[in-house]
Amino acid sequence: MIKEEAIIIGAGPCGLAAAIELERIGLHPVIIEKSNIAHSISMYPTYMHFFSTPERLEIGEIPFTTPNDKPSRLEAINYYRTAALRNSLRVNAYETVLRVDRQDNGLFRLTSADRYGEEKQYEARYVVVATGYFDHPNYLGIPGEEMDKVTHFFREAHPYTGMEVAIIGGSNSAIDAALELERVGAKVTVIYRGAGYSSSIKPWVRPGFEAKVNNGVIRMLFESRVVEIDKRHVIVESPEGRHPVANDFVLALTGFHPDRDFLTSSGVRIEEEGFPYFDETTMETNVPGLYLAGVVASKHEANEIFIESGRFHGNKIAEHIVSLR
Repeated sequence: MIKEEAIIIGAGPCGLAAAIELERIGLHPVIIEKSNIAHSISMYPTYMHFFSTPERLEIGEIPFTTPNDKPSRLEAINYYRTAALRNSLRVNAYETVLRVDRQDNGLFRLTSADRYGEEKQYEARYVVVATGYFDHPNYLGIPGEEMDKVTHFFREAHPYTGMEVAIIGGSNSAIDAALELERVGAKVTVIYRGAGYSSSIKPWVRPGFEAKVNNGVIRMLFESRVVEIDKRHVIVESPEGRHPVANDFVLALTGFHPDRDFLTSSGVRIEEEGFPYFDETTMETNVPGLYLAGVVASKHEANEIFIESGRFHGNKIAEHIVSLR
């Protein structure tokens, strides 16, 4: 049994920020991360730039220096890795927490498995869940979704050159992917259930995208949804009925959700809307000593801009722990 004062699950920006704040109040937390530091950001599109300015992504009062107005994915990876190293944070990478159980004595017992499949047991007084959403896409639940041609992640456009690509969704991620794909010669169809363009689309991107749709360069299907996927088509349902659209690959960019099963098994109450309960002033869940940090607590705003506020969750957690002492 490995005994710790505090354990943080997840080494994304908000998990790292929480660890720095707990260090400052005298705790020496260990971070258990099932992949690598800032894994979600490393999975973002290769050439992505954040909406936020660099100072709004800073953690631990470490300056985020860049000559660009909007930091790139690569700059963010370098920054968060450096923040972890500069603060000598303890990160157990490639280790997955399987269970969190609160014992009668008020302490938590955690069971994890490393990349060799060997289990470990931990005991801790405080646990912070900062696992994010990115590993749990919102599936469509339609025939053909399990095919190799379907992915819920977009990395870069090059592999799709000359291909018929259907993008499901109308958010920024869908619009950005469509523009990148069109630039490399893909034939793009965007399928969106809304009656018009999403209000969340970046204002400096929307005019260019609309121009390409109006000129027939990108095909945009409103009030439409994919109901089936086969080898050579997607079947689209719209107010006019069902019709096939020629297709080689599908990007289902339909968003993500928290790991509700893991949270429920840890005792966290899930609210009617499907989001975990927590006190917004302390980030503590209904389980005493169990906290949420980062995008797992973002509810409807699970995107990269949430780092701007999620990075301060560690401050709330640290203040609450100090008050308990």
